[in-house]
Amino acid sequence: MDPKTNLEQLRMQMGMVFQSFNLFNNKNVLDNCTMGPIRLLGMEKAEAEAKALAFLSKVGMLEFSLANVNQLSGGQKQRVAIARALTMSPKIMLFDEPTSALDPEMVGEVLTVIKNLANEGMTMVIVTHEMAFAKEVSDRIVFMDQGVIAEIGTPEEILINPKEERTKAFLRRYTED
Repeated sequence: MDPKTNLEQLRMQMGMVFQSFNLFNNKNVLDNCTMGPIRLLGMEKAEAEAKALAFLSKVGMLEFSLANVNQLSGGQKQRVAIARALTMSPKIMLFDEPTSALDPEMVGEVLTVIKNLANEGMTMVIVTHEMAFAKEVSDRIVFMDQGVIAEIGTPEEILINPKEERTKAFLRRYTED
């Protein structure tokens, strides 16, 4: 990396959604979504709230804007985390196993939100074991083995016709489950 790269500026262009939500439990939904734009972007409170409410509406959480995050289901918390990341106007969204901490019923609602972002052209990097979803939403798949890239290609190349033995072994295990 170029030593002149401003890492803080680079980080401000990335939205991060964690598998464990990382919401502030002592704040309501709206406050969780406005804290970053106000503190980091210097946005006025009214503007930050309008932006947050727009994104909460987009992820189907507008009616919960004043709710305590502790009262939300896992799927609801994850959708709030996505809205919170979007309020920072990122150029790229990073998702770390966004459905791993969810009940099976909640997985669909979160995947729908992510699929909608993909359809709108949002650049995303998603770490997932949801192979059917990866196939549906991805234009490129990177299969990693012990932190090393084993194979890169289109969903069809990786999931239907993988070249690497490690990828094939993983996919066999996935299809057997």
